[in-house]
Amino acid sequence: MAAAPDGGVSGVLMALALLLHPAQTLALDDWTIHPSTVIGLTALGWLYFRRARSAQGVGPSTGQRVAFCSGLLLLFLILNGPLHDLSDFYLFSGHMVQHLIMELIVPPLLIAGTPGWMLRPALGWPVVGALARRITTPIMAFAIFNVTLSIWHIPALYNTALLHHNVHILQHVTFLVASVLMWWPFMSSLPELPRLSYPGQMLYCFLMTLPMSVVAIYIAMADSVLYPLYASSPRLWGISPKMDQLIGGLIMWIPGGLFFYGVMTVVFFRWQRQGAGGDGADEAQGSRGALAAVPSR
Repeated sequence: MAAAPDGGVSGVLMALALLLHPAQTLALDDWTIHPSTVIGLTALGWLYFRRARSAQGVGPSTGQRVAFCSGLLLLFLILNGPLHDLSDFYLFSGHMVQHLIMELIVPPLLIAGTPGWMLRPALGWPVVGALARRITTPIMAFAIFNVTLSIWHIPALYNTALLHHNVHILQHVTFLVASVLMWWPFMSSLPELPRLSYPGQMLYCFLMTLPMSVVAIYIAMADSVLYPLYASSPRLWGISPKMDQLIGGLIMWIPGGLFFYGVMTVVFFRWQRQGAGGDGADEAQGSRGALAAVPSR
């Protein structure tokens, strides 16, 4: 274990604590709402429904609208209120719960709620189209997500995000964008940016568990507190900073890994229902045919 900080370091931590925890209280009925999240989510919703109104009779289905709005609502709930306060001001483990929801649940809802024709016109812009075709390939999507995840958990960068709100916003935006890219090989609604075949999706799922496990083990098994700003926070439920860090690492490691195994199981049964001989080719051709029938907008 690392040695206890001396008086000077303790003083610095106490000063940082005053910045990080400015008389913050945690209560289920005391919601803190951050204007940046309201502005960002309102802008996303406005773009979506503006695009939907331009569909001229072939707009998103009710299910798609519900999925997209559910993603926005879930983002609002995790970036404001009790979970936000718990994760930002008290417990590292709370932050891991917030991040897993942001990475594993919100992006599938947003993608499922966005029909391909909404995005297709952007592919007509040469730079956007070329970039999209490059970063949505499985290898690039895998790399972007896992590099983003790993870099932001470097203690210096993580602590900087906690101290500076604008950096924290950048962290969450990059997590969300990288997560949408990570999910794209599973859920693409554009034949121009195709999904993986079912066997490919299963392999992708398995490989996705490995880098996250490495980061989680590094956090959970560390000999010292990696994120000292949490050590200076008020203690909740008798959880020590070291135990909090261990729980956070385990949350990333076990539920995060099991989630991908669950997705792998769903993909396997879809593959079997379709017929293993097709390797997902029939699905891709069906998707391409259905989307080709929708006029470009």
